[in-house]
Amino acid sequence: MIAGITIYELLTVTSILFFIGIYGFITRKNLISILISVELILNASVINFVVINKYMYPDVLQGVLFSIFIIAVAAAETALAVSIIFNLYRQISSVEVKDIETMKY
Repeated sequence: MIAGITIYELLTVTSILFFIGIYGFITRKNLISILISVELILNASVINFVVINKYMYPDVLQGVLFSIFIIAVAAAETALAVSIIFNLYRQISSVEVKDIETMKY
């Protein structure tokens, strides 16, 4: 595949990244940490697209194009989420999930 690295090793790494992201999303109480966990999940899916595309169709770049699209959407999502987190911090001086749940609208 890629210089002695098999597809099983690459998919194992992406599975580990994905489940670290899931674990972080479920257990974290800070909005920034939750956002980082979502980014880990998206990056694992991007790597999966590229690896599976390279394995199945080495001459076609569809997996790479999907990956670029996912990266662009993730960048826009991150910018929007960070701006929302900044506004919440200005209102309640905290980025903890428990403080947002008790916020008065």
